[in-house]
Amino acid sequence: MSTTAEVLLGFIAFATLVVAAVQVGLVIAAVRLTRQVQDLRASVHADIRPLLLSLSTASTNVVRVTELAVTQIQRVDRLFGDLAYRVDDATRLVQATLLAPLREGRALLAAVGAALGALRDMKPPRDESLPADDDALFIG
Repeated sequence: MSTTAEVLLGFIAFATLVVAAVQVGLVIAAVRLTRQVQDLRASVHADIRPLLLSLSTASTNVVRVTELAVTQIQRVDRLFGDLAYRVDDATRLVQATLLAPLREGRALLAAVGAALGALRDMKPPRDESLPADDDALFIG
């Protein structure tokens, strides 16, 4: 073997050794990176798990509150419906109780007025052709 071949063979061996060292370094870096990613995943999982549980609880509470609100709105709607019905019924009752007697009273007053008018018309008329007695009116 010639010295040139031995030198070239030494370079090849050295280059192979450098490539192997770089590969070992990359494998070590990849293992460290994998551990860091696993630690980060565990940390994120530990931090987000309570948040997800709280979010689930809040979502359940929102659903429950919404159901209660719908129930209360339905109750209020029924209450106002009943109130409107009762107000209408009370109005009809007041009209029947008060207005009917008032109409009858008005009719009675009209009848009395007509009777008085008829009596007034039945009075004999005064005779104004006679002279008025001025002495009867004299005070003295």
